Amino acid sequence: MADIEHPARFAASAPRRPAVILGEQVVTYGELEARSNQLAHALRSAGLGIGDHLAVLMENRTEYFEVVWGALRAGLVVTPINWHLTVAEAAYIVADCGAAVLVASAPRADVVVGLDAPALRVRLAVGGPIDGFDPYERTLAAQPSTPLDDECEGAWMFYSSGTTGRPKGIRQTRVGAPLGEPTPFTAMMRALYGGDESTRYLSPAPLYHAAPLGWATAVHRLGGTVVVTERFDPVEFLGEIERHRVTLAQVVPTHLVRLLKLPDEVRTGFDLSSLRTLVHAAAPCPVEVKRAVLDWLGPIVHEYYSGSEGVGFCTIGPREWLEHPGSVGRSMLGPVHIVGDDGAELGPRAEGRVFFEGAATFEYTGGAGRTAEAFDDRGWGTFGEVGWVDEDGYLYLTDRVSNMIISGGVNIYPREIEDVLIAHPAVADVVVIGVADAEMGESVRAVVQPQTEPVDPGALAAELTAFVRERIAHYKAPRSVVFLAELPRLPTGKIARRLLPAEATA
Repeated sequence: MADIEHPARFAASAPRRPAVILGEQVVTYGELEARSNQLAHALRSAGLGIGDHLAVLMENRTEYFEVVWGALRAGLVVTPINWHLTVAEAAYIVADCGAAVLVASAPRADVVVGLDAPALRVRLAVGGPIDGFDPYERTLAAQPSTPLDDECEGAWMFYSSGTTGRPKGIRQTRVGAPLGEPTPFTAMMRALYGGDESTRYLSPAPLYHAAPLGWATAVHRLGGTVVVTERFDPVEFLGEIERHRVTLAQVVPTHLVRLLKLPDEVRTGFDLSSLRTLVHAAAPCPVEVKRAVLDWLGPIVHEYYSGSEGVGFCTIGPREWLEHPGSVGRSMLGPVHIVGDDGAELGPRAEGRVFFEGAATFEYTGGAGRTAEAFDDRGWGTFGEVGWVDEDGYLYLTDRVSNMIISGGVNIYPREIEDVLIAHPAVADVVVIGVADAEMGESVRAVVQPQTEPVDPGALAAELTAFVRERIAHYKAPRSVVFLAELPRLPTGKIARRLLPAEATA
């Protein structure tokens, strides 16, 4: 038991240590062990075996960890589902992953009542009744709190964010490894971010996303405490760091922007001295935003670039970044290759598609064709990004291939324009898209969520266009600006472009 990486180890050595804190709720390692064991027994008694699938659709709550640890120690494959999805979208994922079990919370009843899928045979309701679901608490109470005789490691099957179309399930991890077998991920957390039993990790993001859930469970494997919030609020986030003496926190660039836009007297009014490491990922971070956070918090801001597919992993520390501003770091796995349209590899500072050599093997659900798009003939894998590397091997991302705007035959990448606009004090959030243009083929449009409703939208649009022209080439400046009260940005920090309303895209 002493050598395993699993919360069961700390349930034995430190049963009263907090494993999860959410608001005033605290779950100790001893409680997490007992409850996850009870769920594991319930799954076995319902006929679920190693390799079967469980889907979970809940907001951030303490039971989330009971469910995932119960399923993982029973050798199941776990698929977290975004609770913002519609009934049809959620049903698609439940069916596509082949879930035999669905665990949902009562506030999500409107999404899951009546939801059906061919393999689904067990439904559990957390936090209140749902028609057609068995009560979670009653189900657990009927089971022992001791471990299964055949417990082993399960696996994740995350789904891509679905920013441009239907999400894809990602199959890559083997099932059935010995319980608590050390993983490269926990080794990385130890080496790069100081993860250990003293870690107090703060996650303000939804647990259905791969990074927050993957990092939180990795902290549990190392014996640390996970502090979770129901949603991100910049003032609450700073208050949680102070209150719980948080040592490690993970955010997305959108969170950083919202923190920086707090009044100085608010932002500097909290004791953040316990914070040793702030990690950001999941979306590009504008250079000026990153620089401002480093000026505020000091050299504790780290960044990584990866994805659920595990194709590649780059990381960069604060001092490295100051020497290579804008970079997402160097590859910790196989070499990075920048590839042109003809498939030939490009040299330093030449822009092309980003591929990783030695990419992890995986497959998407829905056919081999979808998987093949992520690899080239050499077996190099890609997340679909465009970028370049410098002479020292540091990677710089330009944008995603699918976001590129072609205006008058010229390639324009929205991210560069978004990075400029987000720095304007009147802009709370922004996405840049291409819209049909009779003369140019496509023209650049900025879809802006303003800090406050503009008194004169036309004047603000002109001001924003001028703001861009002062900083980058004129041809990249928006030819039109649309204001929306709120953008359809995923809580992961990514814009859901497919959900932009017709008024924004017409």
